[in-house]
Amino acid sequence: MNYTYLLECADHTLYCGWTNDLEKRVKAHNSGAGAKYTKARRPVSLVYFEEFETKEEAMRREAAIKRLTRYEKLQLIGGQKSET
Repeated sequence: MNYTYLLECADHTLYCGWTNDLEKRVKAHNSGAGAKYTKARRPVSLVYFEEFETKEEAMRREAAIKRLTRYEKLQLIGGQKSET
């Protein structure tokens, strides 16, 4: 299974990525080995994910989510996060 996911960082910014092992990837982000962006913004929390059969589908969805505005991303995760 492949996943597209959104993380909320400690500074309340959002990070989007894709992986084939969601639990391992979130742990990597929190250990500082996940991505340069999240390394300085730990801890991160998984706030949203979608499952896909193929890597290509997950990557396409990641690209689409990255084009969304912050407001649209918050709507995607249910509008439960603040705008700050």
